[in-house]
Amino acid sequence: MANQVHIVPHMHWDREWYFSAEESKLLLLNNMEEILEMLENNEDYPYYVLDGQTAVLEDYLALKPKNLSRIVNLVKKGKLIIGPWYTQTDEMVVGGESIVRNLLYGHKDSQTFGEPMNIGYLPDSFGQSGQMPMILNGFGITRSIFWRGTSERMGSNKTEFYWTSDDGSKVLTQLLPLGYAIGKYLPTDLDELKKRCDKYMPVLQKGATSEHILIPNGHDQMPLQKNIFDVIEQLKRLYPDKNFFLSNYDQIFKELEKKDNYDILHGELLDGKYMRVHRSIFSSRADIKTMNTVIENKITNLLEPLASIAFKLGFEYFDGMMESIWKEIMKNHAHDSIGCCCSDKVHQEISSRFTIANEKVERMIDFYKRKITDAMPKDIALDKLTVFNLLPYPRNRVVRSEVITRMKSFKIVTSEGHEIDYQVINKEIIDAGLIDRQIVHYGNYDPFIKYTIEFKDNFPAMGYQAYLIQEAVEPKEILLDKVDFLENEYYQIKINSNGTLKIYDLVNDHTYDSVLLIEDGSDEGDGYDYSPLLEDYIITSKDAKADYQINRSRYSTTAHIIVEMKVPKDLTSRKQKKCDTSLKIEFQIELKQGERNLDITTNIDNTAKDHRLRVLLPTDIWAQASVSDNQFGIIERPVKDMAIESWQEDNWSERPDSIYPMLSYVAIKGCPLALLTNSVREYEVIGDNYNTLAITLFRSVGYLGKEELVRRPGRPSGIKMPTPDSQLLKPLEFRFALVIENDHAKLSRLAKDYLTPLISYNKMPYNAMKLNEVDFNTPYTFSLLHENNELTTLSVLKKAESSNKLIYRTFNTNNKEVLISLNHDLKDFVDLKEEIVKTNNKLKKNQVKSFILDD
Repeated sequence: MANQVHIVPHMHWDREWYFSAEESKLLLLNNMEEILEMLENNEDYPYYVLDGQTAVLEDYLALKPKNLSRIVNLVKKGKLIIGPWYTQTDEMVVGGESIVRNLLYGHKDSQTFGEPMNIGYLPDSFGQSGQMPMILNGFGITRSIFWRGTSERMGSNKTEFYWTSDDGSKVLTQLLPLGYAIGKYLPTDLDELKKRCDKYMPVLQKGATSEHILIPNGHDQMPLQKNIFDVIEQLKRLYPDKNFFLSNYDQIFKELEKKDNYDILHGELLDGKYMRVHRSIFSSRADIKTMNTVIENKITNLLEPLASIAFKLGFEYFDGMMESIWKEIMKNHAHDSIGCCCSDKVHQEISSRFTIANEKVERMIDFYKRKITDAMPKDIALDKLTVFNLLPYPRNRVVRSEVITRMKSFKIVTSEGHEIDYQVINKEIIDAGLIDRQIVHYGNYDPFIKYTIEFKDNFPAMGYQAYLIQEAVEPKEILLDKVDFLENEYYQIKINSNGTLKIYDLVNDHTYDSVLLIEDGSDEGDGYDYSPLLEDYIITSKDAKADYQINRSRYSTTAHIIVEMKVPKDLTSRKQKKCDTSLKIEFQIELKQGERNLDITTNIDNTAKDHRLRVLLPTDIWAQASVSDNQFGIIERPVKDMAIESWQEDNWSERPDSIYPMLSYVAIKGCPLALLTNSVREYEVIGDNYNTLAITLFRSVGYLGKEELVRRPGRPSGIKMPTPDSQLLKPLEFRFALVIENDHAKLSRLAKDYLTPLISYNKMPYNAMKLNEVDFNTPYTFSLLHENNELTTLSVLKKAESSNKLIYRTFNTNNKEVLISLNHDLKDFVDLKEEIVKTNNKLKKNQVKSFILDD
């Protein structure tokens, strides 16, 4: 029997939730002073755990910098326990690089005070990613603490176990079976204390594998419990056979590590039997979640590799700016914030942070493109167009670029004089003052023309190709033909009368019909969970009438489709089966020559409340499983969670629907048709034979939390607070692509390719933002590196945090072990903390590795 009871003082610090970050900061000022005074002045109060995130200290010291020395002193003494995270990250809807940077900056910040807590402490995240043991091991962390996601069907009914990832990584885990707050505000009244603890103790005893059990003494924003010593005395009276004492998490792990015969749990932990994991939270406030997806992809796929190329060429890599961007979005990656189960006021703050971060990213991308192009020799032509390929392999692709000029006509030539054929697909007059106000200041009001052009060429791996823009004699006109279908080497696509697609796969001789069918159903749920009416009234676009037009240029074909659907305006109308508002749904579909992606932009002007809108991809597969990505890996999930047959009888906290997150791609196992995403990240496989992939575009709800949902009975999650902004009564945009690939292990690279478009920069003799020239030249063509195989997926190329070296990170989603192979020597491998480790260039399935590029 467990008789050693570790009471761990802590506070769980939701930086924002139904309250704002500014409100919580005021509480922090008060609470931190009490914590510091207790740790400094009471030797019997040995430890306090500051929720595993350094953002708490960042907020506090921004308001009270004079207390820095007090904090450093307590951290170095081991009394104030901080880190290892920057914020309490979500694990399901944020990308792998985001989680890695969260730990990276958390460690970096912690080391300014002392040493971080060496535990993967995530006490409230809504489910656990199967790749987390690998990520933690990458930082030298072999211990984990969490609450949500397990049940005995995963291999153990114990509160201590090993948790493993596919690559063999392992962490010893201390589960919080009753959460992180069972020791909140413990009463000193003996009867009240007994009433509470008699509920907790049997559960803790039942799950314990040793004589040590854990009671966290804290709660959300809870101030330090000053009378905890009186409580301990009362506990000793109630349970004289037990030893109660103040402790920390490190101490309990030291005891647990004295043996190793623990049960083993493997992979993703998303069971909501004993604690809610909110399996459908992945689509609440889809507008905000889409912002996160877009920004994550811009940073890792465009900005960081572009800045690395610039750094290699001799320009500064702005580490501080990069860190500020990551921290801006990581403040939004806390589980409640990115879950978007917050008040409207907080959602506005989250959106504002993403807006600021996106502006920083866009401007830095423009800056590096400009610096590289500006430094090219000027003896041939001042006007240039540079196209950047930020993937580690050459691409022979169609690129769409903008050229702004006063030339009546122009030609595009390489530095060797080879002329590139191009096609104009759009023209737009630009006021000269928008280019450089100094032009109009001196009375030159002649307008510029912005040309949107397309051309095809070979672009070097992880580098760029620059072209000269020279005046020509013959102007090029816009040449667009109206056609009846989209077609290239891979597909022939017709548009049905209801706006859905009929895709003929030329390679596999197979047809997919009714693709992009729209499904609209009720949502009586809240910011945490989807919950339909018991008797739902579902409308689809099957009988809709669509307007569409298809235009073909030399290099691409574009379709514009407009679908109008009548749907119920709210739950009252839906219960009456009355369709009394219209949804206008526009698809912009583009198919380029030589490319496998069918790029889709969806715009919706939402006018209805309390509903869920999904886009459907029907197949002829009787599916058993889905395939999607998680952090640095690929994951299969069953199309039906068998626990759904008896979830009510077994008293699950929530219904285990097979609604899941993806990061960049998803497919039905056995079906070549896949979806790549740069916005939405939630899917479900539906249909009588589980033959249809349903992608959630958005959910429209009006409350933060509600009680007694059909799929989540009982108390509200969070609190019952109106959130009218979460109805999303506004224009919404989503970007994704369809691709056909027989080998799902290749979807990772296809998604990376889709999310890393060719980008260009047009240099003119004018620019309102003046820069002095550098004292060196950059070449017209450049390639930093290229890979020698096609089996790994680049995660990121970036500068190291503490040296002037570049770090290349890659992972493997193939079933077999593969080799990392570049045109560089692979000598110095580093872990995720960017410290040199001994390893090799072999990658197991779902394994990630990083190495320093040899000069």
